[in-house]
Amino acid sequence: MSTAITGLGTLSAIETIAQEHAPSFEKVNAGSIKILATNWGYEGTVDAFCAAAKKEGYDGAEFWWPQNQKDRDELFAALKKHDLQVGFLCGSGLKDYVAHLDFFKKSIDAATTKSEIKPLYINCHSGRDHFSYDQNKAFIDHTSEASDKSGIPIYHETHRARMLFAAHIAKNFIEKDPKLKLTLDISHWCNVAETLLEDQEETVKLALSRAGHIHARIGHPEGPQVNDPRAPEWESALKAHLAWWDVVVERKIKSGEQITFLTEFGPPHYMPTVPFTNQPLANQWEINVFMMHLLRKRYSK
Repeated sequence: MSTAITGLGTLSAIETIAQEHAPSFEKVNAGSIKILATNWGYEGTVDAFCAAAKKEGYDGAEFWWPQNQKDRDELFAALKKHDLQVGFLCGSGLKDYVAHLDFFKKSIDAATTKSEIKPLYINCHSGRDHFSYDQNKAFIDHTSEASDKSGIPIYHETHRARMLFAAHIAKNFIEKDPKLKLTLDISHWCNVAETLLEDQEETVKLALSRAGHIHARIGHPEGPQVNDPRAPEWESALKAHLAWWDVVVERKIKSGEQITFLTEFGPPHYMPTVPFTNQPLANQWEINVFMMHLLRKRYSK
């Protein structure tokens, strides 16, 4: 940063990053932006996680749709107890295409019809990078129908190994399907392309116009997650991601759409570690909380 940041994670650091190259559009009221926590890497109970997320000031949390009733009961009880909203993740890891699609459809159908709490959105880990275009299109077709029926926004994540794993591949899907809406996790595209996408500006612009939900993780040309976004060596990557997010937020403010973020810095081995010890180079929880405060400072009054 042009201004030195001292006391990493402090209010002064958040102020510095949030205000440098601040967006020109008017900020929204605090209630118009929903920032969710990830339980990825959290080792405690669902109730303990929800208590911690609420204490930090999150509006909700993003969870994989629970596949059995016991887990669903535990999740809904914790969300209600701690007054948190929810976004669901749906996807499949099955190798066989037919079984993969069937599992995905059942998860989507359950998440849109059987949830005790209406989710803010459903985020999809859709298809696989090695499925054909027509095979992957079936995931979009099913979610478009489910979203129309339920009124729940359903987004497809720009994620490695999934159907939207790279910018140039996603462009084909976006241009052919006007109903496709994205969860923008552009950190993956930086990693796949080994750039900050400077040579794919038109494709990125197209993707930003379809982004409905944002995963707020900072990627770089050699990986999907910097070790610590507060470190000055990641200035260019942080600025690039903030600029992309600004475009999405401004569009949503103008159209009156819901604004949702997930702070999604992950644990090892997304988080780089010290050789031989597997000790993370930074604190995942602290970074995600830092990102949550940064987003609030940058976008809300």
